[in-house]
Amino acid sequence: MIRTILPGRPFPQGATWDGTGTNFALFSENAAKVELCLFDDPCSEETQRVELIEQTAHVWHAFLPGVHPGQIYGYRVYGLFDPERGLRFNPNKLLIDPYAKALAGKVNWNEPIFPYPLGNGDADLMVDASDSVRGMPKCVVVNPYFDWDTDRPPKTPLSESIIYEVHVKGFTKCHPEIPEELRGTYAGLASRPAVEYLKKLGITAVELMPVHDFLDDKILIDRGLRNYWGYNTTNFFSPDARYSSSGDTGGQVAEFKAMVKTLHREGIEVILDVVYNHTSEGNHLGPMLSFRGIDNPTYYRLVPDNPRYYMDYTGTGNSLNMRHPQVLKLIMDNLRYWILEMHVDGFRFDLAATLARELHDVDRLSAFFDIIHQDPVISQVKLIAEPWDVGEGGYQVGKFPVLWAEWNGKYRDTVRRYWKSDEGQLSDLGYRLTGSSDLYQRDGRRPSASINFVTAHDGFTLHDLVSYNEKHNEANGEENRDGANENYSWNFGVEGDTDDPVVLTLRERQKRNFLSTLLLSQGVPMICGGDEIDRDQKGNNNAYCQDNPLTWYDWNLSESRQSLLRFTQKLIALRRSHPNLRRRKFYQDRAIRGTPQKDIVWLRTDATEMTDEEWNAGWVRCIGMMLNGHTLQEVDESGLPVIDNSFLLLLNCHHEHIDFRVPAPPNGGTWSVVIDTNEPDLEPGSTRPASGGLLRLVRQSLLLLREEEPPPMSAPGK
Repeated sequence: MIRTILPGRPFPQGATWDGTGTNFALFSENAAKVELCLFDDPCSEETQRVELIEQTAHVWHAFLPGVHPGQIYGYRVYGLFDPERGLRFNPNKLLIDPYAKALAGKVNWNEPIFPYPLGNGDADLMVDASDSVRGMPKCVVVNPYFDWDTDRPPKTPLSESIIYEVHVKGFTKCHPEIPEELRGTYAGLASRPAVEYLKKLGITAVELMPVHDFLDDKILIDRGLRNYWGYNTTNFFSPDARYSSSGDTGGQVAEFKAMVKTLHREGIEVILDVVYNHTSEGNHLGPMLSFRGIDNPTYYRLVPDNPRYYMDYTGTGNSLNMRHPQVLKLIMDNLRYWILEMHVDGFRFDLAATLARELHDVDRLSAFFDIIHQDPVISQVKLIAEPWDVGEGGYQVGKFPVLWAEWNGKYRDTVRRYWKSDEGQLSDLGYRLTGSSDLYQRDGRRPSASINFVTAHDGFTLHDLVSYNEKHNEANGEENRDGANENYSWNFGVEGDTDDPVVLTLRERQKRNFLSTLLLSQGVPMICGGDEIDRDQKGNNNAYCQDNPLTWYDWNLSESRQSLLRFTQKLIALRRSHPNLRRRKFYQDRAIRGTPQKDIVWLRTDATEMTDEEWNAGWVRCIGMMLNGHTLQEVDESGLPVIDNSFLLLLNCHHEHIDFRVPAPPNGGTWSVVIDTNEPDLEPGSTRPASGGLLRLVRQSLLLLREEEPPPMSAPGK
C-alpha cells in the first residue's frame, strides 16, 4: 500500500523511475479528475487507486516513493460523456498510459472494453457502466538502464544503404538453426544464424514491420485469424511483447535493446516501420483503450460540424489530430525515445501523407515536418515516407521535404510494366533507373531520396508476382475482395504452380530481372524480405492477417531457391563494391569537366546513341545504358577523385531474342559480362564480348558488362 504521495513533476510524461520511486504524468486537457490504478500483477484486481491532484499545463502528476520497475498500473479518467460534443470520458474503463514503456497482457474482446452498451447504431451515445479491467492490458514501470557498452550507430550513408524489409516473427519462426524458444522473437532476430544470414546476404539495414504494441482486431479473432502485419497501434512506446522471449512485464524492452546492440555490432542498422496516422481504437463504435478515454478531442481529428464522428484518411476509422500541440509532442517524444533510448537508426512512416494534413489538404510545410526539420535528434536519422494515404489528394510521391526519402511507388509500377513489355514505358524507365530526377532533383534532393522497390509486404511477393495473374486472398475470409488488384498477364500460359520447364525458366529469369533492375538502379534499393529465397504466399497479396506458415519464411531451400539467393548475394556485393552503381549525385548527360565524355549514354541495339524521337516514341523494348566510371564527380575521404569501372547495362523486355552490338568501352578497356539473368551462376568475366561484335540477349533478359581497365603502360627502358 502506497502511503506517501508527493506532487511530482509534469515532465517527462509517462511513468519514470529514478531509483527511489516513480513519477507519473498524464496529459488531459478536458478531464475533471484522474486516478492512477495500481496492480500486483496483470491479472489481479486493483490494489490501490491514487488520485492525481497536481495539475500543470493540463498534465496530471504525482511521485510515488518506493514504486519500482515491474509495477503494473493504468488510469481512470473522469469528465463529461457527451459524444455529440466529442467528449467520451468513462471512468469505468481502465486506460493505457500513452507514454507506457511496456504493456502486459492483451485485449480480451469478451470483456466490456467498449465505452457504450453494444446495441443499435446510436448505442455509442449511451454510457456503459461495466468495468473493463479484466479485459485490458496493463502498463508496466520499466527499468531504463541498459548496458549499451560501446554501441554506436553504424550511420551508413543512405546512398550506400541496402534495406531489407522484414517481419520479426516471420523471418525466424521456422528457422531450424535458431533455438525453438527464440524463434519469432527479437532475440531470434539477433541470434547467430539470423545475423550470419543477413551479413552474408550483404544488406546494410533491416526495416522492421511494426513492433509498437498493436491490437488483434475482433473481426479477425472471430475468424480465427490474427493481425500479423501490425499496422494497428495501441501504444507507440511499448515494443510488442508477442515478439519477446522474455515475457511481457518489462523484459521485452531489454530484449529489443539487446537485438539492436547485436545488429549494430555487425554493422546492420535498424529502421522501424511506424504508424502514427491512426490508432487501434477505430471509429466512434470502437473500443476504449487509451486516447479516446483520456482526451478524445485532443488526440483525434473529429468531424468539425459533427464531432461525434472521426475524420478518416487511412481507412481504419480514425486519424490522429496532428494540429494539436500535445499530439505533436507525443510523436516527437516517441521518435526521440526510440532513437536515444532504444538506439534505432531511422523510421519508415506508414501513410505519411496523413501526418501532413493540418486542415484537409496535404500541406508539405505542415507543423509536423517543421518540427522534425529543426529537431537536433530526429533530423539526423533516416526518415522514409510512404508518401500517400487514402484521402483526397493523398498521393504525394516526390513532394516531401528535403530531409525525407520516399517509397517510390512510381519506380515499382514502371519497372513492373517494363518487364511485362507494356508500351510507352521507355522514357519513364530512364528516370527510374537513374534515381528519379524528375521527382527529386528540383528541390535539392539526391538519388538517395528514392527508395526503390518492386515488391513490399503489401502486395505480391516476387515469386507470386511472376506466378499469378490475379490475387488469391480467399484465406482472409473476405471472399477475395480485399487487397489491391495486381492484375498481370505474363504470357506464361499458366498461373500458380506448374511443372512446365519453359514456364519455370521464364519465371525464374523474370525474378532475376526484377532483382537485377532493383539493385542496379540509382537510388536506395529495398528488398522485400524472403524474395531472395523465393518466398511464396500462394497468390495472397494482402496477407495482413495470416500469422501462419503462409507468411513465415520457409528455410528448406531447394536448389532453385539457393540459386536465387546466390544471385542476389552477387548483385548486392557488386553494388557495394562499385560507387558507379550507387552514385550520390544525379547523372549529367553532357560532357564533364571539359572532356567529351558523358556520365551516361543511352544506346540503341546498333550501339548508336538514342534520339529524342525514340525516347518520346516509347516503343523501344531493348536499350543500353552506359555508365562512365571516370566521371563520378565525387571525392573520397582524402579529397581525391573517385574513379570506378564503367558499366554497360542491357535490358530486353521483348518476347524475342535480340542481338545488341557492343559499343567501344569509354576508357579504352575491354568489356566482361558480370551479370546475365539467363545464366545466374555465370562467373564474372568469363564472357568477354568484342567491341563491335553482336551480343545476344535472350527474350526477357538483362546483361551487365563491366569495363576492365587496360594494364598501365610500361615505362620505357633505359
